[in-house]
Amino acid sequence: MARIRMLSAEEFPAGLRALVGADTKTPLELGNIRFYAHRPELAEAYVRFMAELRRPGLLPRRLVELVRLRVAFHNQCRSCMAVRYADGAADGVDEGLVCQLARPDESPDLTPAERSALRFADRLATDHLSIDDATVADLREHFGEAEVVELGMNVAAFVGYGRLSMALDMVDELPDRYRAPSGALVTPWNDGGADDAVLLGGAGEQG
Repeated sequence: MARIRMLSAEEFPAGLRALVGADTKTPLELGNIRFYAHRPELAEAYVRFMAELRRPGLLPRRLVELVRLRVAFHNQCRSCMAVRYADGAADGVDEGLVCQLARPDESPDLTPAERSALRFADRLATDHLSIDDATVADLREHFGEAEVVELGMNVAAFVGYGRLSMALDMVDELPDRYRAPSGALVTPWNDGGADDAVLLGGAGEQG
């Protein structure tokens, strides 16, 4: 059970409720907004910020979704790992590709640019002090400076908000395998067969 109460859509202030289209969303689609609604002004700012990050930008949605799922694994954010965003799926992120995130540098289907972005995401999520000139030079082989900034801001949001979702234990509506006991390693890839991840259209944010 979540460590603080998740508010229902009916409890959202009118402005936040309208902003996220809460009346037409499932609880899972509302995601971590149900926590942030305790501070509605901050929740509204968060929604606008994340919507801007999700707006089509310089980076392919496939790359952003792959990076999000890899960071979710490092964070062990169960809600982040359980969801798939429709724009990423439409850009080629299927469960076969997600399984290759277990060892991205060995993946036959990831592009060199995607592997570079994932290496950067790994470091920012697990050992940010190890990021050095060589790390950024690796990115520069594939991305312009504006793209590096966009990538960095996405990864930073995934790391920070994903860790918060994990700390608050937002797992109540998730499929069973994502609700493993605390301390058990969970992955966004499912080696045991058909996946049970949840496809979202993008209105909610899981980190």
